[in-house]
Amino acid sequence: MNSTILHPKVQQFISDYLHTDISKLLFKGSPFNSVSAQELATQIISKQKSEKKLPTWFKTKNIYYPAKVNIEQTSSEITAMYKSSLITGSSVIDITGGFGIDAYYFSKKINKVTHCELDANLSTIVNNNYQQLKANNIQLISGDGVAFLKSTSEKYDWIYIDPSRRDFANNKVFLLKDCLPNVPENLEFLFSKSKYILIKNSPILDISKTIEELNFVKEIHVVAVTNEVKELLFILEKDYKDNIQIKTINIHKKNNQYFDFQYINNSESNYSEPKKYIYEPNAAILKSGGFNEISVQLNIEKLHPHSHLYTSNNLIEFPGRTFLLENSCQYKKKEIKKYLTENKANITTRNFPETVAQIRKKTKIKDGGSYYLFFTTVYNGDLKVLICSQVF
Repeated sequence: MNSTILHPKVQQFISDYLHTDISKLLFKGSPFNSVSAQELATQIISKQKSEKKLPTWFKTKNIYYPAKVNIEQTSSEITAMYKSSLITGSSVIDITGGFGIDAYYFSKKINKVTHCELDANLSTIVNNNYQQLKANNIQLISGDGVAFLKSTSEKYDWIYIDPSRRDFANNKVFLLKDCLPNVPENLEFLFSKSKYILIKNSPILDISKTIEELNFVKEIHVVAVTNEVKELLFILEKDYKDNIQIKTINIHKKNNQYFDFQYINNSESNYSEPKKYIYEPNAAILKSGGFNEISVQLNIEKLHPHSHLYTSNNLIEFPGRTFLLENSCQYKKKEIKKYLTENKANITTRNFPETVAQIRKKTKIKDGGSYYLFFTTVYNGDLKVLICSQVF
């Protein structure tokens, strides 16, 4: 960490160049003897990436930014705040601390927070930033989190882990056992230090396979922000052997959408032809796999076992998007266009043999407008186009 970057003149320079072409800055070189052009570029690029993702850091003076990969890999403030709502007690240790967003939000709820980070330079950066943010109840440990736990006699109410999805050769990995640290391999030891473990996983991880890798899974939280799945959170409780609860949340500025169900439920959907209203589940539900449970709990029908669209004659509050079915027809260009008053529409495919790009090429329908077209398969196997307007 180059502390000269925190000098008022350098900080002002970073603010002044925040929305300029970085390549021009690199070409001109740095105006400061003790700060390179590359260092300035790193600060500017990482601060740019933090504006929406980490607004508290962005607005705080004298924040030191790490390489952009650290910003890209860190939790957003929105998801960190959600994670902090899941833990209780008086102590938590984050054994994969990173840029420290999660630990910061834990510290707003938990009296004693420990942040472990293997990268000594990043740990120093986080220490500076916590001072600027006045986060005074976080202990910083520069070193391996698992090794630190082995060296201390202390126990914690919670252990938090965000395993690196890259191996020692920097290759992307997709199983927990291949991540760093290897959580399944260390699970027995980790439970000797805490009764509760919270694990943040990539949204691309397979939920069923991850459950098979772990013991004592109590809850799985599928977290989406504005309909994009950001995190899979696994809560483990020592010796827990009851049903696993899956909790989905789609975080919006106005109203969050929630839907919960038990993992491996034997629920069976009822099926129907399209009725007055069409419902499209949000991304968190689609990731969770609760396709039958949503039909049963909300008493609505599904269009097809694999289409993941739902329907009813009565309007209900639904965790996703709701549409009014204006018309439906076969997948024929002339039939579709006779129901459109303009040659553009928002197109979605669900269990359909062609892609959106192929459909647009074939029908010449442009993107946008007030119509929403669902190209899908209904229960009898027919291919249908549902011509809708959005309700919610």
